[in-house]
Amino acid sequence: MSLTTPMTRTLIGMAVGLALSAGPLTAQAQSDEDVKMGFIVKKPEQAWFINEQEAATKLGEEKGFEVVRLSGEDGQEVLSAIDNLNSQGAQGFVICPPDVRLGPAIMNRAKQYGMKVVTVDDRFLNSDGEPMEDVPHLGMSGYKIGEQVGNAIAEEMDNRGWDPDEVAALRITNYELPTAKERTDGATAALLESGFKKDNIFDAPQQNTDTSSAFSAASPVFSKRGDFEHWVIYALNEESVLGGVRASEQYGLDPDQVIGVGINGSGAAFAEFSRETPTGFYGTVAVSSTMHGRQSADNLYQWITDGEKPKANTETTGKLMTRDNWKDVREELGL
Repeated sequence: MSLTTPMTRTLIGMAVGLALSAGPLTAQAQSDEDVKMGFIVKKPEQAWFINEQEAATKLGEEKGFEVVRLSGEDGQEVLSAIDNLNSQGAQGFVICPPDVRLGPAIMNRAKQYGMKVVTVDDRFLNSDGEPMEDVPHLGMSGYKIGEQVGNAIAEEMDNRGWDPDEVAALRITNYELPTAKERTDGATAALLESGFKKDNIFDAPQQNTDTSSAFSAASPVFSKRGDFEHWVIYALNEESVLGGVRASEQYGLDPDQVIGVGINGSGAAFAEFSRETPTGFYGTVAVSSTMHGRQSADNLYQWITDGEKPKANTETTGKLMTRDNWKDVREELGL
């Protein structure tokens, strides 16, 4: 997620005013035969979001509704996407927002058009920083997934016979995104529970959630902490962990000196596991992006056609995927 921009602050500030001043526009008529929905994602080039949109589209083909796949990388693009959907007669949309604090502004625009909204992966926050309970959400339990990451790292450290007192942890962080903080907090708690030294955990704040941003954040940490021979790496997703792994390689660490564990289970991990020789990317806690895309779209479809509003919050879990089992886990989760 990008850091707050002037446009983001403007949209957040306008939310309350819009709610008071904007009257509802006429919603498009609908029937089971002409349901159309949008699926808006913040990073359309990332494998996770490609899988989600493709799964939603496939479900639409099976059930007879149309899915319009759109990008929403900042607040203005999201609002333009909603306008686009309205012009096409869509009755609602699924969204993974570029900034969870844009929830009120996004909902104001949706309500003007009479659209139903379901969030996926990242949950809207209100002006007080609390989850918007009135907007149905489907996502993973960030803290529990993070704990799985920490436990996987601790177990592999034990398998390699590493002394926790002599291992450093690179925690690639993005505290602007609540989901990211939940995941890294969970991983940290599990590591500390296993006996890891708190003083050996070093933060690398990233500006975005991709590999290049993580690489830039991680590189200075390795340079400053050259007294450690063994490192573990964790972050909010596998792309960020891969950025840390690439930085460790540039610094001169060998794969057997690094244990990186990500979260998601998508193309980035598959490509890494397919390399001829192993890297410091040990594994990832795989969550079915296919299921996320399919289920969130189905929840919205049922709401549009049957008036059945989805649960306020549905949480999913993950499974550890490594170089040894990634093909089996991929098949099991339908990735």
